[in-house]
Amino acid sequence: MRLQGLHHITMITADARQNVEFYADVLGLRLVKQTVNFDQPDAYHLYFGDERGSPGSILTWFEFTGAAPGRPGAGTIHRIELAVASEDSLGFWEQRLGAHGYVATPDAGSLRFADYDGLEFSLVVATGEDPALRAVHPEIPPEHAITGIAGARAFAPATDIDQEQALLTQTLGFTFLGDGRYRLNGEQRGFDWSYDPAPPAAPLQGAGSVHHIAWASLDGDHLGWQRSVRAAGGHVTEVLDRDYFKSIYFREPRHVLFEIATLSPGFAVDEDPQHLGEQLRLPAQHEHLRAQLEQVLTPIENPRAATAGS
Repeated sequence: MRLQGLHHITMITADARQNVEFYADVLGLRLVKQTVNFDQPDAYHLYFGDERGSPGSILTWFEFTGAAPGRPGAGTIHRIELAVASEDSLGFWEQRLGAHGYVATPDAGSLRFADYDGLEFSLVVATGEDPALRAVHPEIPPEHAITGIAGARAFAPATDIDQEQALLTQTLGFTFLGDGRYRLNGEQRGFDWSYDPAPPAAPLQGAGSVHHIAWASLDGDHLGWQRSVRAAGGHVTEVLDRDYFKSIYFREPRHVLFEIATLSPGFAVDEDPQHLGEQLRLPAQHEHLRAQLEQVLTPIENPRAATAGS
């Protein structure tokens, strides 16, 4: 039983339209799914990624309209690292982000920027042999397109270090590299996971904050993962059906919310792969609310919808 790599990272936004504009246009990712929060169906759950909606490329957002700005702190992810193919790509993105009004700052071989909600990112040059997970955008040359999610950094309290290392290395299969840094060499992809000292202010969940991070697993392994996390002292949920994957959730010793999600059935289970994200898809349990939800959800349009199939 081994993790396959990253599955997705989920955030909160205050504005679905800005969300689509920034991630599907400025960053050139594909909007692969329009659906809703299972637990709060009047809130969007939007998914962005590569052309196929591959785990390892997926960034997702809950829209809570008008939410106050969040603030990262102990037990939360504060920066996400996106991979590009080369140093030349960093220059391309510095210019592109600047042209759209976003300040991008070179930083030791990477490029740092924040989205419209203040969520922090770094673009880093891809290392290793992970397959490139690219989306297609008419203004972004393929050689400069984002190639997947390379890593994430969390703020951590200075406690539970031994328990943290035991869970990550012995239970989940990460390699400890020292100084708060870990590497997950999954069966399909690698991922860099790091802890930084937490600022004094407590975290606030809101627009621009990260809700959870999900690791990819083979189908059928969830009961084994449940047993392993419980044996390590973690409090883990039952297996939950999220339509596009099955999941369990638990907090690791530094309090970051972890999910383990299956690779299948995937995002094409209810849509033609050529038309991902073009229509609102609802969980079966909420389909009876469609007329009501279509009245309250912010109208958005997948940028691909006008040209798909042409």
